[in-house]
Amino acid sequence: MANHKSAEKRIRQTLKRTQRNRFYKTRIKNIIKAVREAISSNDVAKANDALKIANKDLHKFVSKGILTKNTAARKVSRLNQSVKKLAQA
Repeated sequence: MANHKSAEKRIRQTLKRTQRNRFYKTRIKNIIKAVREAISSNDVAKANDALKIANKDLHKFVSKGILTKNTAARKVSRLNQSVKKLAQA
C-alpha cells in the first residue's frame, strides 16, 4: 500500500489510464474486426463503409494521442489493401 500522497496519486492515475487504454484498445479491435468481417462476407459496399469509419476513427485516435500517426496509417493501409483486393475479385 502507498505511504506517500504522491504514490497514492500515481495509483489513482494508473487506474484511470488503464481503464482509458482498455476502452480504446477494445474499440480499435472492434473497428478493425468490422472491416475484416465485411471482407470475409464478400460484401464490397459494406466493406467500403466499414473502411471509411475505420479510417475516420483511427485518425481521430491519433489526434487524441491514443495511437501514433504511423500505426494508424499502417492499419488503415492494410485494411484498404484488403478491400481493394475484394473489389477486384
